[in-house]
Amino acid sequence: MADRLLDWYSASARDLPWRRTRDPYHIWVSEIMLQQTRVETVIPYYERWMARFPTLEALADAPEEQVLKAWEGLGYYSRARNLHAAAREVVARYGGTVPDDPDAVASLKGIGPYTAGAILSIAFNRPVPAVDGNVLRVIARLYAIVDDIAQLATRRTIEELVRAMIPQDRPGDFNQALMDLGATICTPRRPRCLLCPVRDLCEGRRAGRETELPVKGRAKAPRLVERAAAVIEREGRLLIVRRPQEGLLAGLWELPGGDVPPGVGPEEALQTLLRNALGAEVAVGEHLADVTHVFSHLVWHLRCFRAEVVPGTEVAERADVRWVKVDALGAYPFPAIYHKVFERVLPHTAHGGGGRTRRNAQDRG
Repeated sequence: MADRLLDWYSASARDLPWRRTRDPYHIWVSEIMLQQTRVETVIPYYERWMARFPTLEALADAPEEQVLKAWEGLGYYSRARNLHAAAREVVARYGGTVPDDPDAVASLKGIGPYTAGAILSIAFNRPVPAVDGNVLRVIARLYAIVDDIAQLATRRTIEELVRAMIPQDRPGDFNQALMDLGATICTPRRPRCLLCPVRDLCEGRRAGRETELPVKGRAKAPRLVERAAAVIEREGRLLIVRRPQEGLLAGLWELPGGDVPPGVGPEEALQTLLRNALGAEVAVGEHLADVTHVFSHLVWHLRCFRAEVVPGTEVAERADVRWVKVDALGAYPFPAIYHKVFERVLPHTAHGGGGRTRRNAQDRG
């Protein structure tokens, strides 16, 4: 099976920018970006990232806000923060050289078993499994595994099956062959079995269950969260606030506002939220737009209102509160939902014409 997969990979491997190097930093960045994100989406981000942070030292030296801005739109922003923190740790502990020791790699922030396996096998030629969603599906079909692949015990079983077949001389190519097989042939729906190099060895196909496998428990439906936000302008500047450094979308910027408690109207909730956050009385005015955005586990329904600071009170700038020219908003990292908001709301403000920011394709928290 391994020989066939390697022969197929040699002839059919996808040409991806991170496969043109064995630099562990480049491979590390690509694997973090690829978590829960499609290859086509990642490629331009990866190329821009490498132009901005060409070395691990460059990433470690960068301010967090620049890192988040470079990541803007990829979603799961904790990946960027963990990558940044881990880069600083590698510089501090290992002189800027990514270690090739499995325990050292696995101890870095944000690196789990799959990412560690990918770095070790591809960059350092270590025979370590790298089991992602594609590989879980491929192995479950090849071995007709009927246990739920979302369960840790099933994942460990599959990791051991890969470990047993992984070749000592080309472990990175083998892991990538399994990934490519899952991405291009052994796809979730309508697998292209006639093109598979190991179709006659596939127990799932032999049993006629290739479209039923793998077995995976249903994920919970995303929870609806009602939110409200204020568009507050002053002398051509828009008021923005920074989210807390922990939790969903940590460290990103947004319009002031927050969650609307059950049974409370959005205008009333917004007035209270702004008073608590800004220390000022704010008059909530006309309703401007509603925007809905789906995360992996949440659905935000965001209602946007025009608002004004009541005369006699003041909102002063501080580290997490800024008055920003509309045409300078692009310098700040925002969740994708706020790019949707800006596209709808800024044309209705006095200074909105030049401040429209690009829509990001996706955002997942």
